[in-house]
Amino acid sequence: MQDLVSERPDTGERAVLVHILFHHGQANLPELKELAKSASTEPVHVITGGRQRPDPKYFIGTGKLDELKSAIEMFEADVVLFNHALSPSQERNLERFLGVRVVDRNGLILDIFAQRAQSFEGKLQVELAQLKHLSTRLVRGWTHLERQKGGIGMRGPGETQLETDRRLLAVRLKQIQQRLDKVDKQRHQGRSQRKKSETPTISLVGYTNAGKSTLFNTLTGSEIYAADLLFATLDPTLRRCPLPNNAEVVFADTVGFIRQLPHELVAAFKSTLQEACEAELLLHVVDAAAEDRDDLMKQVDLVLEDIGAAQIPRLEIFNKIDLLENVVPHIDRDEEGNAIRVWLSAVTGQGIELLLEVLVEKFANTKVRRRCFLTPQQGSIRANLFEHAQILDETIDEFGDTELFIEIDLKHLGLLKDVQTEEI
Repeated sequence: MQDLVSERPDTGERAVLVHILFHHGQANLPELKELAKSASTEPVHVITGGRQRPDPKYFIGTGKLDELKSAIEMFEADVVLFNHALSPSQERNLERFLGVRVVDRNGLILDIFAQRAQSFEGKLQVELAQLKHLSTRLVRGWTHLERQKGGIGMRGPGETQLETDRRLLAVRLKQIQQRLDKVDKQRHQGRSQRKKSETPTISLVGYTNAGKSTLFNTLTGSEIYAADLLFATLDPTLRRCPLPNNAEVVFADTVGFIRQLPHELVAAFKSTLQEACEAELLLHVVDAAAEDRDDLMKQVDLVLEDIGAAQIPRLEIFNKIDLLENVVPHIDRDEEGNAIRVWLSAVTGQGIELLLEVLVEKFANTKVRRRCFLTPQQGSIRANLFEHAQILDETIDEFGDTELFIEIDLKHLGLLKDVQTEEI
């Protein structure tokens, strides 16, 4: 959107962080520092404080405002990062007073997503979320918006620059949504193909930086990017992988969740998160060494509920036990003996065999192999076998009799009731 050029201050690398504690609770300060680190900024100072409620004009009080301005001058900061969601007017008022770029929590997360997106779909999703976020901040974000277009070649309908920007924004949003709808159809076709082949999908979900990508690499032998950063990976990755009992599953690595995930991102990444909604099993990866792991797990539950995946069967993976003392890999089971939690370390590989053991339990190999003999009159049975079974080999003799070697799921064995078969 080259036409949407703001006259706000440019973003820099040196950041002052602002964290205000309210009685109803807010995202924690260490997470803000991690977000700043992930956005490639250098936190040079932190402003903290407490209030009963946000100030309607500046979010913070006049005393903190003066303290913030002094800190910006003292540390030569270029940007202020708030650990809270600011209204468009609060953001504009702060920038006018401080003279530097002000970014709230949602804008910071959107910026990180923009840096991480690599695929065509990921870039479209991020742009969609950014434009939706921008649409609430058009009014008075530019100093020229209240002027009518004028000058040679510019006179005509009397459309204000604000109306022009809004119209261009609406057109671009529509274009992106149409492209994402096409990508969504392609993803749906892929999921339908996996269902037809009866290959179960296992989605890795969890709070950002819990170790999902590292676990995904360990399980599948892949080398997708994994780092000690929030939202290190953004684009979803799927890999087929055999289990020890030769059953095949598809692992799906999804984007990490976070407290107060911007609604624009939840909406934009709906098709990506659909992999979690249609999975047969969710591996909820948890940072077992995190002090607030119970709260982080609750935040993941909220996002899963928001995207409609709360009812999917779940297995908790307590990762990073290498950072804990006196904790060895083990499986927690309920009263009925079903596995509910696996303690492991994706980095060292400790406990991976226990996870595979549980997955074998949950996805026991229900397929059998048969040698089948079909007459020329049993062509319809042959067609059904090609649709519902895996054909390993086929031989047709000079009389039209067919010898098939197949692998078939137990639930489709009824197709062989009128067929001469042998076990192999």
